[in-house]
Amino acid sequence: MSVGTRIARGSRPYREVLAIPGVARSILLMFVARLPTAAMSLTLTLHVVTRLDRGYIDAGFVATMSTIGTMLGAPLVGAALDRYGLRPVVAVCGTVATAYWIGAPWLPYPALVAAAFPAGALVVPANSIARQVLSAAVPAERQRTAFSLDSIMVEASFIIGPAIVVYCAARYSSTAAMTAIGAVIAAVVAALLVQNPPLRAGDGKPGRPGLRVGGFGGVLSRGLAGTLLITVGALFALGGTELALVASLSSIGQAQWSGVVLAMLAVASIAGGLVHGAVRRSLPQLALVTLLAGLIVPAALVVGQPWWLLGLALMPMQLVCAPTLAATTENVSHRAPAHALGRAMGLQDAATRLGIALASPVIGFVIDHHTPGWGLAASGLGGLLFALAAAVVLRAAPARTGPVPEAGLNHS
Repeated sequence: MSVGTRIARGSRPYREVLAIPGVARSILLMFVARLPTAAMSLTLTLHVVTRLDRGYIDAGFVATMSTIGTMLGAPLVGAALDRYGLRPVVAVCGTVATAYWIGAPWLPYPALVAAAFPAGALVVPANSIARQVLSAAVPAERQRTAFSLDSIMVEASFIIGPAIVVYCAARYSSTAAMTAIGAVIAAVVAALLVQNPPLRAGDGKPGRPGLRVGGFGGVLSRGLAGTLLITVGALFALGGTELALVASLSSIGQAQWSGVVLAMLAVASIAGGLVHGAVRRSLPQLALVTLLAGLIVPAALVVGQPWWLLGLALMPMQLVCAPTLAATTENVSHRAPAHALGRAMGLQDAATRLGIALASPVIGFVIDHHTPGWGLAASGLGGLLFALAAAVVLRAAPARTGPVPEAGLNHS
């Protein structure tokens, strides 16, 4: 079989997904929507350090307040999506987010800190909306490919978004970068309000005002809890790895290569995601996160070596990054009740933020008191501990009676 034939066969699942009405347009729109999200933390850091002339600790405090706001607000915003539908929620969140990013450059530091929490809580739920739209539009047998493509677009946004912000801040100012984020958010919100894509399969409507959807008790099953633990573990491992990577390169005077190494790892993740979405069968979610975390630990042995060697050592881990995230989203979609998908996706977003929030202080402490190599090893071991906890929870989960496939078996 020729290379061209193999490529054509491998791309067929993606072409079939993109051929579904509305999918390609929604994926492109949500990619644009995620660009500001990917750049928000870096933008706030640049603004606090360069324009407000404060330290990185102060900058980190603003970002932490925003992260805590999002972690606590995401499930509630998801519940609002279930109850009221897309337009009211996006209108409220979009108005708050646009006002914050256009007004934030002119706020003194105390006001910036105070505003970061509500702005984070009411951030436009781009991730949740993207996943719900795909769940509603794509048949179950194609969702692994769809969610793999979604994970790939997330990786691409985290390459492009920060790069645009750094250029804008360097070429103009952090004020211009923050104002641009506000303008992009406003444009995305306007497009979402016009398109109003369905968030649930069935009647094609994103939700019925007044629909009683209840609380979180009927949503958070043991199966979903295990999936969320895997999410926390994956993001703990990834967040800790990034921190340890930067610390490692800084310790040998090669910090300027951090961006290149992170780009290498993002490309590896995209490659893994492409394969995951194209093959007929893949590993289960728990096996994927175990590989992700386990492959980090041996990379600690090359800490202190040149940047390119450390990058190569981490690439095997990154090959299962996008597949792990795609598998997680697919499992959340399958395990959540159809009427409560917004709440389930909101819980997934909260678990994502929690993993990142836990990684920073824990791995930072290890690095400060030992070495970057130990920090890298701790990132992987922490991810494995969460995987073990998830395995215990999933083993205790009652057997499913409906046709709900475990992501990775019926092919994330």
